Amino acid sequence: MKIDYYKTLRFLLRGPFRFWYRPTVVGKENIPKDGRCIIVGNHIHVLDQCSVIISTKRKISFMAKMEYFQGKTAWFFKKTGCIPVDRSKKDNNATSQALEVLKKDQALSLFPEGTRNRLKAEKIKAIYKKYKIEEEEEVFQEKMKETATSQFQFLEELLEKDVIQKEDLIDHIYDVDSYLKELVKKKKIKEDDYYDSCFLPFKYGAVSMANKTNSVLIPYVVSGHYKFRTKDLIVSIGKPIKPQKDLEMVNKRLRKEMIKLLKENLKMSEK
Repeated sequence: MKIDYYKTLRFLLRGPFRFWYRPTVVGKENIPKDGRCIIVGNHIHVLDQCSVIISTKRKISFMAKMEYFQGKTAWFFKKTGCIPVDRSKKDNNATSQALEVLKKDQALSLFPEGTRNRLKAEKIKAIYKKYKIEEEEEVFQEKMKETATSQFQFLEELLEKDVIQKEDLIDHIYDVDSYLKELVKKKKIKEDDYYDSCFLPFKYGAVSMANKTNSVLIPYVVSGHYKFRTKDLIVSIGKPIKPQKDLEMVNKRLRKEMIKLLKENLKMSEK
């Protein structure tokens, strides 16, 4: 008997994942039961794919970085239908495989930001030297690894515009998200600017493939923390967005919808 590795994974994953992280999933009915679609979301953690897998019975082909296919767990990614992507170049082979999935009226998933929205070790090291942090580098690395790249970049933009001072940045370097919310309350930045800072720039791969294959885009946003028995992990899935020839316009709409989902998530987490 041929083993369906994807269904087996979903079966084995669903119970433990729900028990361990207690995610709140909203809008899972927005994922079509059939037909071609591209499920796109923000990327804050390596487990974001799992949040989608447990939300639908459909098989989803995920686009994943090439490095996942080169280690001891390579068989796992291959058997579950993941598509390897070489992020060092424009990977036409990966795009071709993704288009084939959609042409078969199946579901595809990718991250429009292109990478996880977390500071990489090299960037943290550069920040440590640039701002002359009075802390052991290893300790600084550990404290900063969960900081969103997009939010820190926005903080540096505010510094360049003299909205904040260097001392402000250093004083709040370990709580960037909270500090940005504080700046909203003080009306130093707009609320929309805060939400926009929660996302990296969107690449055009998803909207381009949607246009080429007439596939709907399904936005989703994960917020909160992947911690044992947490109560703040929320996955919100938005309504389908129809593909359009104007890629820039639909990409802006996709971002707008994901910002809207994030706002709703944060409101829920505050209750």
